[in-house]
Amino acid sequence: MKRPAVAVTAVALLLPLAGCGGDAEAGDASTVTVTVGYQSKTINTVTAGTLLRSLGYFEKQLNALGDGVTYKVDWQDYATGAPITAQMTAGKIDIGSMGDFPLLINAARGKQLGRPTRLVSVTGYNLRGGLNTIVTAPDSKLASLKDLRGRKVSTSIGSAADGTLVRALQRAGIDPDKGIEKLNQQPAVGASALSAGSTDALSQFVAWPGLLAFQGKARALYDGAELNLPTFHGVTAREDFAKKRPAVLEAFLKAQSQTTDYLHDHPVTAAEKVAQATALPAEVVYLYNGAHGIATFDPAIKPKLVSALKKDVSILKSAKLTGDVDVDSFVDDRYVRKALGPDYAERLASAPTPAASEVWAKGASKTRAFESPAELLAYVAKHQDGIRAAYVPDATTGTLWFADRAVWVADGEELLPFVTPATAKAYAAGHDDARVVTYDTALERAS
Repeated sequence: MKRPAVAVTAVALLLPLAGCGGDAEAGDASTVTVTVGYQSKTINTVTAGTLLRSLGYFEKQLNALGDGVTYKVDWQDYATGAPITAQMTAGKIDIGSMGDFPLLINAARGKQLGRPTRLVSVTGYNLRGGLNTIVTAPDSKLASLKDLRGRKVSTSIGSAADGTLVRALQRAGIDPDKGIEKLNQQPAVGASALSAGSTDALSQFVAWPGLLAFQGKARALYDGAELNLPTFHGVTAREDFAKKRPAVLEAFLKAQSQTTDYLHDHPVTAAEKVAQATALPAEVVYLYNGAHGIATFDPAIKPKLVSALKKDVSILKSAKLTGDVDVDSFVDDRYVRKALGPDYAERLASAPTPAASEVWAKGASKTRAFESPAELLAYVAKHQDGIRAAYVPDATTGTLWFADRAVWVADGEELLPFVTPATAKAYAAGHDDARVVTYDTALERAS
């Protein structure tokens, strides 16, 4: 199922501009193949990739066009956004989804090579940046971001997770170029390196940090939401394809909207479908894509996200990955506005669902929400054998995390969860009656 990742090299980016998937009707004028590049395991793009493909909504929308054309969809799966950009600028992918930093590289490469692309919708976003996390080994002595000075850190250069790493290091007073030894690795390679001890930390995007934490192979060192800067994934389309086949692009965006509604209406079933397609644990998928998950899904291109994209340009420029990027000309919401019609304004004004504690019981088709982490703990303490997963929001950032992987603080009668040890200790240091406790102690206090 997984296609091998393709590195973005000068050779790859300068491939001849061969006929695109959408132009594959040579020899049969009644058949058109639309090629979609997606990242199955980057699960906050599922409404434009994995879940969309599973539900078949795009194919149904194409069949409903009634224009006398037979459409075929070629779904191409990659590990990161870089190879999708390479294939788009070679004219071989029509529509792709990727993170905010790769989107900017997509825009820059498209313009550079005379094959411009446009950002046409958003998939999943987090207004604080919680989709990216820096993790370290479970038994690591690293306690905070400052401990990374002089250490080996794995990331995928040019990715959203790399952007989080750069910004976080800068805030910690560490030069992101000279203060650490950065290893440019695919997510799976970096995860293996962390387990093998050949890197000290891993900065990656969804779903790798949550997966490794769930498996007991990592613990969070830095929650990207501490940056309080939006991060998101979106859908990009080649400009020539959009102009030649606007109805096809609109069909894709209508299908994406349908998939978004399905995910909102059936979050547990959606998580299980994505898990089946990706071999990721459904509990990890739900952490990000659930009813109160880290990601919020909405195809509308919100001004806050566009503003954040503009701020990302300087990070990529300093890393010499791009020059200036005209974000305003890259963003094109005409197609999604038309596809969604009157609903677009409502989606544009919508806000993320408030954070909440949730329990997913074994065999249940729905999760159960609680008003506080303490109430969740009290329930878990009485039903430990019947719990599939329990989720709690960080007390300061709101980032959802597994209850048994969170760092707990007892503050008087309150029990507060945190994603990282550093934020838990910082809270405890600022509150006279607060102290860090183990998960078992938190369960005992709540029961």
